[in-house]
Amino acid sequence: MQTQLTQLLNITYPIIQAPMFLVSNTAMVIEAMKGGIAGCIPALNYRTLDDLRAAIKELKADKVEGGSFGFNLIVNKSNVKYKEQLRVLCEEGCDFIITSLGSPEETIRQAHAAGIKVFCDVTDLHFAKKVEGLGADAAIAVNNEAGGHRGELSPQELTSQLSKALSIPVISAGGVGCKEDIDKMLSYGAEGVSVGSPFIASIEAGVTQEYKQACVDYGADDIVMTQRISGTPCTVINTPYVQKIGTKETWLESVLNKNKKLKKWVKMIRFSIGMNATTIAATQATYKTVWVAGPSIEHTKEILPVKDIIRNLTH
Repeated sequence: MQTQLTQLLNITYPIIQAPMFLVSNTAMVIEAMKGGIAGCIPALNYRTLDDLRAAIKELKADKVEGGSFGFNLIVNKSNVKYKEQLRVLCEEGCDFIITSLGSPEETIRQAHAAGIKVFCDVTDLHFAKKVEGLGADAAIAVNNEAGGHRGELSPQELTSQLSKALSIPVISAGGVGCKEDIDKMLSYGAEGVSVGSPFIASIEAGVTQEYKQACVDYGADDIVMTQRISGTPCTVINTPYVQKIGTKETWLESVLNKNKKLKKWVKMIRFSIGMNATTIAATQATYKTVWVAGPSIEHTKEILPVKDIIRNLTH
C-alpha cells in the first residue's frame, strides 16, 4: 500500500484519520500514528490558542516513525480564530494542514515557509485546479459518501476525474469503512483515503457512549441529509429526534434566506444553534440526538480501540 501519500507523510498506510468536529482528540491521533497512519484534528476543537499549542506539543512528544499528525483549518471569514490558529501551527510545527471552506492561499504560503504540507478539501475539478495552482501538496476529494458536509459526485466519478486532471496527489474522502473500500478508491486513482466515521466508535473518541453505540446500531440506510444544523446540507443519523424536527429548513428560514440583507445573519444564527445542538448531543446524554456520521458506519459492528479499527482497514 505504498503510494504518493505514504511518501509525502512518511506513513506506513495511505490513510488519514479525518478531522471530526468534537470527536477527534490527541488520544485518537497518537493511536493513529502508532498504527502507521496519519491523524488530524480540527483546530476548532480547541477553545483557546494555549490549548491548541499544548495539543501540538503532546503530539510531537508522542510521534512515532510510520505515523504523522496534522490539523484542519476552516479558512473562511466565519472562523475568526483562523489567522491566530495558523500562526500557532506554523510556530509549533506539524506535518500537514487540511484546509476547508475557503481560499487556502494564505495558509499554503505560511505553512510552506514553516515546512508544513497543505492538503485542501475540494468537491469538484474547478476548485481542485485552483488549489493546485496555489501550490497545494494534495487535493482531498470530498465525495457524496462523506460524513458531515459532503460533495455531490460519487467516489469513482470525483476521484477518477481529479486524478486524471491534476499533477498533485488525490486523497479520496468518503465511503471507506473496510479494506475493500480502500482498494477500490486506489483503483480509481487515489493516492490515499481520508476516513472519519468508522473512528467515531473508537474507545479513544471524545464523545458519549450513546453516540458511539449509534454508529454500531445504525447503518448506511439510516444516514440522511439535514439543513437544520448549519444551514448547509449535512449528513446525520436518522434518530427519532431528527425525524421529529425534520431535515428541511422551516418556512420562515426559507423566506429569510431569500432576503439578501438578512441571509448572512440568519445563516450565522442557524449555524450557532446547530453547532450548540451537535455539541450537546456529542458530549452529553440527551434525547436531542443530532449525531453527525457518514454511510461508512455500515461496517462498524462494535466499539473498538483505534488500533483495531486500523487493522480492520488494512488487513
